[in-house]
Amino acid sequence: MGRAHRPPAVGPGPEPARAGGLSSGESAGGGTQSIERAVALLLTVGRSAPEGARLSDLVRLCGLPKPTVRRVLLALVRTGLLDQDEVTRRYHVGPEAYVLGTLAGTRFGIHALAMDGLARLARTSGDCAFLSVPRGAFSVCLHREEGTWPIRTHVLQAGDRHPLGIGAGGLALLAALPDAEVERMLAANAPALAAHYPGYGVEVLRAQVVDARARGYALNPGLYVAGSWGIAVPVLGPDGRPLGALSLAAIESRLSPERQAELVPLLKREAQALEAALGHRAGGEPASAALPAGRAIAKGAP
Repeated sequence: MGRAHRPPAVGPGPEPARAGGLSSGESAGGGTQSIERAVALLLTVGRSAPEGARLSDLVRLCGLPKPTVRRVLLALVRTGLLDQDEVTRRYHVGPEAYVLGTLAGTRFGIHALAMDGLARLARTSGDCAFLSVPRGAFSVCLHREEGTWPIRTHVLQAGDRHPLGIGAGGLALLAALPDAEVERMLAANAPALAAHYPGYGVEVLRAQVVDARARGYALNPGLYVAGSWGIAVPVLGPDGRPLGALSLAAIESRLSPERQAELVPLLKREAQALEAALGHRAGGEPASAALPAGRAIAKGAP
């Protein structure tokens, strides 16, 4: 299949405004606008890793005037949140952002605890393994572990954000929520689905949730990008709510029903181990004891 086309990830970042810039004399509203612009640019640069982002890319993606983008980028470089390569002139996440990420890692321990399991999944299956976490009505990919199979899907990268239900990991997270919350998420994401995800819609995702719960795992049969398939299971906290999702993605020929039957137990085993580690770290009952592995999605709705 080669390298699959990768549509832009749609995230919950601020809507870009088209006038003004960073200045000390801005009103309260203008100051908020400048912060939103800076955050939008920072997130966009982060999603461009590892290649980095050109000024022209950022102007196009953020929908801001070029002088405004340049002004905000210079401020972010001065603070160390961004860095600019002197040769390529591309922008990259800076050292201060790394420090913030390290500090955040002490709170969001699922990332560190999942690393060994993701490596095992990628090594055993040969396919790419992912960790995704919920953020409001969206799922965020925290980590991508490369597999060894030479033909891979490149659709999902670390840092990508999509509405809950998009992709196998996002569907596993959505299906593990109670019915009322599923409906709230679908309603919140309806505009983004209509604008950016032509293969999806509220009715499609609602049906996928039902299928995932009945199957016991989430399956993305190439709905987002044709030929790019994925399977996933949720990682639940002691209260039964989804803290994350583990997924495997591959080209269609590598996720036949027979191979799904081989890979799903691997995902469930790693999810159960991660649930236990998270439960012990929090000092509570391991999630795997509260809800048996393999039935997590099926019991997502009350």
